[in-house]
Amino acid sequence: MALTGFVDRALDRVSRTFRGVATGAREAVGAPLRPDLPDDDLPRLKARIGACLSGPGGETAARARAAELGGAYLVLSQEGRRRFLLTLARDYALDRDALAATVARWQAATDDRARSKAEAELRDALETPATRLLALFNGLPEGVKFIVDLRAELLKLGKADPAVARLADDLRRLLAIWFDVGFLDLRRIDWRTPAALLEKLIAYEAVHAIHSWSDLKNRLDSDRRCFAFFHPRMPDEPLIFVEVALVDGMAGDVHRLLDETAPTRDPGDANTAIFYSISNCQEGLAGVSFGNFLIKRVAAELSRDLPKIKNFATLSPIPGFRAWLLKTLETEGDLTLSAEEADHLASVSPPPADATDQPRGASAIARLVNGGDWTKQPAAEIALKPVLIRFCARYLLGSHDGRALDRVAHFHLSNGARVERLNWLGDTSPNGLRQSCGLMVNYRYRLEDVDANHEAYADGTIIASGEVKKLAKG
Repeated sequence: MALTGFVDRALDRVSRTFRGVATGAREAVGAPLRPDLPDDDLPRLKARIGACLSGPGGETAARARAAELGGAYLVLSQEGRRRFLLTLARDYALDRDALAATVARWQAATDDRARSKAEAELRDALETPATRLLALFNGLPEGVKFIVDLRAELLKLGKADPAVARLADDLRRLLAIWFDVGFLDLRRIDWRTPAALLEKLIAYEAVHAIHSWSDLKNRLDSDRRCFAFFHPRMPDEPLIFVEVALVDGMAGDVHRLLDETAPTRDPGDANTAIFYSISNCQEGLAGVSFGNFLIKRVAAELSRDLPKIKNFATLSPIPGFRAWLLKTLETEGDLTLSAEEADHLASVSPPPADATDQPRGASAIARLVNGGDWTKQPAAEIALKPVLIRFCARYLLGSHDGRALDRVAHFHLSNGARVERLNWLGDTSPNGLRQSCGLMVNYRYRLEDVDANHEAYADGTIIASGEVKKLAKG
């Protein structure tokens, strides 16, 4: 299900709300801005921004002007919004000359009173006019949602513009305060949840697509759990979803977990909670981390309601593995393959139509994983299995600049999990084969070890089971 309908309805709701708050402010800001925000509209835009930052009146008047400005932004075209954000990021950025002068006064302070005053001035100087403007929206109905969506636009535009990227990062710090986990509500989602929210669960699912309402109903059955975090100022907008299967032992095949024909089991008999899908719903909150708190809160809820649940683990994709594998094979060639493995791979890899040489070793692996569905060729599967598992274990234990190579691994390791087990052909969907050659991984959360694992990872150590470490060595 596409997100377009949700986005359009949300924008319409925000726009209508801003129009209500901005009543009386329009006369003070002049003619409407034109959709593409041409150059001769920029002075009027800057006048409106200036009025928001330093106009007459108190807080109510400032917020009314901010609501008017936000409403004007929402009716701009894509090009107009681009120009609006570029103006905001470039012309209302940090005043470095003023900052340097403030730093000089702080350095020159000779007593505690002068130093305290200079420190207060320094804090003010570090806050950009753009951030002060956008902070006004926190007090507006729908204002927090507006800022989250605006940051999503900044993140896209910031890929090509450093000033916009800096503003996006300034907003990340602001949103991290607004979205402190202490402010968030955890709710269970089930089949009785309003349909509008269930539609969002379908649309936002980012790991294993929900194909139908019957598929969704299966994921919300009695032996499943689904939870989401919400912010009080965005009560109808989920921030992050987690889907859980209640099973016995460590699950290794996502197709079995998602099988609509599988019998429903008594959740009270399960001993393991498998987190098989975690989906962030708001692009504008990228870099604002609360997934670890979600997992801990869900584990606490499950432990309370289902006392037989003693094990908590994920069944996770490995989205970066295949790309890393192909690059590593290109770089290392056959260096990490035995002669026996190279011969075995050559025997199951068909030669290219325009060549007579049989692919061997690394080239055979690349040809097989880039070709058709090798999982339906028993001989190819047998030849690839030990090699791909070894490479995958090596990938999951690898790091760069103190961070795991795989983004999902980084998420779970930073939250205190350990790499527990690799699962051969755990996801043979087209996406699973394209991303990770069909492999999946279990990250285990031993609640008594979470803090220690988190600290170890922060110090550059990836915690893994002995089994995975052994596989990486071959």
